[in-house]
Amino acid sequence: MAEQVDMDSVRADLAARISALDVRAPHARACELAPEVDAIRVIAHRNGMNPAVTVAHFLDFALARGEHGPLLHGWLSVLRDAVTNERQDVAACDAFAAACAVRIAH
Repeated sequence: MAEQVDMDSVRADLAARISALDVRAPHARACELAPEVDAIRVIAHRNGMNPAVTVAHFLDFALARGEHGPLLHGWLSVLRDAVTNERQDVAACDAFAAACAVRIAH
């Protein structure tokens, strides 16, 4: 049971970080948001939250290619979904990667 409480606090921390990014995203430059996305990716990786790691990589790519402002809201929503996702298997990662690939293509 203690492990579940740990994951709940990790998820809560990541959700708070994502919400803070969502508030800043419409007005911040990509170079200001990228370190925060990287921090989320590192925390997710350390805690075995593989779908969140996958989405954070795609979000990093989106920032690098110049996506900014309100467009980031959708990315952060996908990242929030990945953080709260219970499944951490390859199929879950593939599903989130496919969703991200569609976003990148449009």
